[in-house]
Amino acid sequence: MVQTMGECLIFLNEARDALDELSLLEEQERQLVQEEERLERNLGAERKLVTDTIQQTVRQRREEISATYEKEMARVQDQLKKVRSKRERAKNEGVKERIQEETAVFREQIRDLKLQLRTMIRKERVPGYCRNAFYYSVYFPNHVKEYLLLFLYVLVLFLALPCGVYFLIPERKLWYLVGIYLVDIILVGGGYIVVGNRTKLLYLETLREGRKIQDQILSNKKKIKKITSGIRKDRNESLYNLERFDDEIARLQQELSDVEGKQKDAINAFETVTKNILSDEIEHNHKAKLEQLEAEYRTAAEELRIVMQQVKDRRLSVTERYGTYLGKEFMDSQRIVELTSIVQEGRASNVSEAIAAYQSQRQRR
Repeated sequence: MVQTMGECLIFLNEARDALDELSLLEEQERQLVQEEERLERNLGAERKLVTDTIQQTVRQRREEISATYEKEMARVQDQLKKVRSKRERAKNEGVKERIQEETAVFREQIRDLKLQLRTMIRKERVPGYCRNAFYYSVYFPNHVKEYLLLFLYVLVLFLALPCGVYFLIPERKLWYLVGIYLVDIILVGGGYIVVGNRTKLLYLETLREGRKIQDQILSNKKKIKKITSGIRKDRNESLYNLERFDDEIARLQQELSDVEGKQKDAINAFETVTKNILSDEIEHNHKAKLEQLEAEYRTAAEELRIVMQQVKDRRLSVTERYGTYLGKEFMDSQRIVELTSIVQEGRASNVSEAIAAYQSQRQRR
């Protein structure tokens, strides 16, 4: 341990200088850490910029390639849609013509039968409504549909009509409903009987003959319906001269398939060749800046490593040379200055006495 006052002052001055030098090195270390972090961020940002630029450019080029072929495919698909629509119209026209042709005989027979019925009705002076199909359904039902029509007729006139009228009355009473039914039965039922008496009793034979004609008309209509249904369900389209449409559809489908194949080839070529070329070009454009940033970062990192080693060595040296005498509490430039003042004032002749005097002074405060 230093004994003389002069040696003590020299020791304290050297300790202070060593701590100041260490402090300067630590400050340099902090600055270099900040500089290294800044350069690392800049380098990361530049690398991210390169990556993002590559991804954005590749995505944009890929979308442009796809859009070009998709536009062409959309054009072909639109043509396909139009040709198929024309084919469907041509088929429908062919079906209509075929139906007209194959049902012409029955439709002609229906016209003749209607003319025969109208002539007979006029000749026998039967009321004109007696040649109506509804009349025969109501007064001479002979088929399932006619019986259903008669049932519906009765249901509407003898249930729906009176109930509807009854519910339209603001203050409904039961005898109102009874009255409405009586009026309905008298008017509708009576009308039905009157018409029946005026026709069936006077022209029964004529009406029976009309019933036969009406049955023939219905039979022909069923035949027409059956033929029409069979034609519409027929899958054989060779009768409608649709070959030109089929050839055009086949050509367009092949064209569409070719465009789809070219799109796949173009995308594959882009992914395997062009994509790499674009990436290399972009990386080349940023290469100089990246190399500069990498060099600056490496330089800063090396400087930081050297300074950190110096700080470490200096800290160990200061601790070993001065810390063992001063202790952790007095390893501070300001406190060493205070210890130096105590020695210079003659209140202490060595470090231990100076420390004791300092502590005693602190306690008095």
